[in-house]
Amino acid sequence: MMFKKNDIYEIKITGLGNDGEGIGRVDGYTLFIKDAIPGDIIKARITKAGKSYGYARVEEIIVPSDDRVEPVCPVAARCGGCQIQHLSYEKQLEFKQNKVQNQLERIGKVKGFTMHPIMGMDNPYFYRNKSQYPVAMGKDGRIKIGFYAGRTHNVIETEKCYIGTEGNEKILSVIRNHMEVHHILPYDEVNHKGLVRHILIRKAFATGQLMVCLVINGKSYPHADSLVEQLLKFEGMTSVCLNVNREKSNVILGKEIINLYGEGYITDKIGDVAFEISPLAFYQVNPVQTVKLYQTALEYAGLTGKETVWDLYCGIGTISLFLAKSALHVKGVEIIPEAIENARNNAKLNAIDNAEFFVGKAEEVLPAYYEQQERKGIKATADVIVVDPPRKGLDIRLRETMVKMQPDRIVYVSCDSATLARDVEYLTQNGYVLTDVRTCDMFAMSGHVETVILMSRKDK
Repeated sequence: MMFKKNDIYEIKITGLGNDGEGIGRVDGYTLFIKDAIPGDIIKARITKAGKSYGYARVEEIIVPSDDRVEPVCPVAARCGGCQIQHLSYEKQLEFKQNKVQNQLERIGKVKGFTMHPIMGMDNPYFYRNKSQYPVAMGKDGRIKIGFYAGRTHNVIETEKCYIGTEGNEKILSVIRNHMEVHHILPYDEVNHKGLVRHILIRKAFATGQLMVCLVINGKSYPHADSLVEQLLKFEGMTSVCLNVNREKSNVILGKEIINLYGEGYITDKIGDVAFEISPLAFYQVNPVQTVKLYQTALEYAGLTGKETVWDLYCGIGTISLFLAKSALHVKGVEIIPEAIENARNNAKLNAIDNAEFFVGKAEEVLPAYYEQQERKGIKATADVIVVDPPRKGLDIRLRETMVKMQPDRIVYVSCDSATLARDVEYLTQNGYVLTDVRTCDMFAMSGHVETVILMSRKDK
């Protein structure tokens, strides 16, 4: 049977894909269908057909699933920010927990570990402390500010985002009006003209401080003083700046920051540790869940005050400084120089003197350190290694070095359970056993989930 674009089929949805798309089959042919959930019976139109599987969209819901709910956001189906807002929150948590466990067992080839209950949210809305809004010109000549539609760069105008910070829409309205009054054009990525590309808004939930950063295709913003004056009317406004990005790329932020008001950062807290956060700094977007995640990482590290800990991919030192209060010494590694500068400043801010930070790729810094110590005739070891890598997971050279250093415990914080499972397989083949796994819903209404695991040396 041949399947082709625009064919329509009646399908019962039987599962969810990794990103929350519904899965259904027609005569053995698999379709991945956005906005469909298990239990739905739908009419689906094929949008892309491959040999063994294809993609489709919902044309009509014939019988809705018992787990289907009405999204609170009126543009949830079109916006790419939320993938599963139409699925009950209870079932969202169940899906994420099962996804991680299945991938660890199937890809990681591990069994017998303790799978702790997922850490969900009491209120899964308005949780993001950072939002990046693309700006574009609509066909009607009006400036559009919102989010990209799924798998496109078409901006869906969003007056109010239900997972972003409450009140962001008022800040966006001020910026849009200022652009219109002063005839400031949004960026057009086709012809590389126009000025304003994105609007970044960050809020420190613990202190209430706000940051607004305009990402611009230029070196200055016209009438900046009047915009700053209007933004300072918002309670907590602490930093207003420009980020220069003149590249023809999909990367949102450039490297140059121009401060218009404030010191160029806002201050937030995770637990009792304070952090200065600049526009370029990586900082977990869900502060309520971050505390739970880091407390779990700290528990798994099992620190008694005598341990040397390596924290790889440390960012601005969030986990490092959290661990430093219970360790003898912490060494953090991060590739972004500005983040390491932030980390060192944050250590001073918290009067922490047992943490040091190194600039460079983790897969280069740790092996170089190990080899340097070996040349001196010293066995380079660690009591605990904590890793929080990007989605691609751990580099093979880094994994090899970690195993050579023989830490008693490896605490792995992951944003991609497939690469986590791949790395777990390697580590279990090289002297470690997976004992504890706990998922944390850092990204409610999306298909993503954060996971923290504990691996211990088999001979300990």
